[in-house]
Amino acid sequence: MVSDEQRRQDLADFLRTRRMRLSPEQVGLIRGGRRRTPGLRREEVAQLANVGVSWYTLLEQGRDIHPSSEVLHSIADALQLTPDERQHLFLLAGQQHLVDTHASHEQVSPALRRVLDSLSPTPAFVVGRRWNYLAWNTTAEHVFLLSRSVPPYEYNAVWRIFADPMSLHIYSPKWEQVAQKVLAEFRADSVYYADEEWFKRLIADLQRVSPEFRAWWPRHDVRGRADAQKGIEHPLVGRLMFEHTTLQVPTTPELKIMIYTPLPETDTLAKLQQLMDMKIAENVMY
Repeated sequence: MVSDEQRRQDLADFLRTRRMRLSPEQVGLIRGGRRRTPGLRREEVAQLANVGVSWYTLLEQGRDIHPSSEVLHSIADALQLTPDERQHLFLLAGQQHLVDTHASHEQVSPALRRVLDSLSPTPAFVVGRRWNYLAWNTTAEHVFLLSRSVPPYEYNAVWRIFADPMSLHIYSPKWEQVAQKVLAEFRADSVYYADEEWFKRLIADLQRVSPEFRAWWPRHDVRGRADAQKGIEHPLVGRLMFEHTTLQVPTTPELKIMIYTPLPETDTLAKLQQLMDMKIAENVMY
């Protein structure tokens, strides 16, 4: 579980970054005088949320205070938080029960593996709470090159996005958009385990190898997972278009099933079959 001190600091950073992205005009205030830094002032947020300036300052400094649910709603309204950001705020403030991330081992059952295999030629894979690829079907292996190990975090989805040069090609020309979305979803999940050593090592290494991660991580952007269309630029068969769906495993909710259904009225399904035929031919040759 995340320590209280770590959660208070994350809450403070989150409030500060949300405050700095707003202008007085966006919240109906009159801009007065020259401002040394962008965004709203603390006293302006306190005014909008109807809380004391000193109290809000302590909250943004990470002090040990415990805002009520009503106050958190007022702050969320003042900062114009999205539903995902509001959820993140409440989790950071300890207003919801945090999942015990040590409750179960990340194991993919034989039944779930058979589900993945039955979905072929639709690519599908399972990721765990650490965003590691845990299992996948043959189509996903060839589409996303999942059998390629990318040390030192061999099968970590976030590491691959930011540290593997191949991801720049796979998600071209929208790599930046994809990477920011993945990062915001990962940040939203991180409230459950930000105090764990593996997480701290991963973040430190990502900041070291990726200037984009280093620039975006302090923004504290969060978002939930949502169904969406996704494009993949495959090195062998070219452009593939999918409808991406995320399913949760009820018995082990930390596991997520990612399914990429070929987009109708495109040649994606035919290209997937072509790719699988190519791989079968390679295996026959060797």
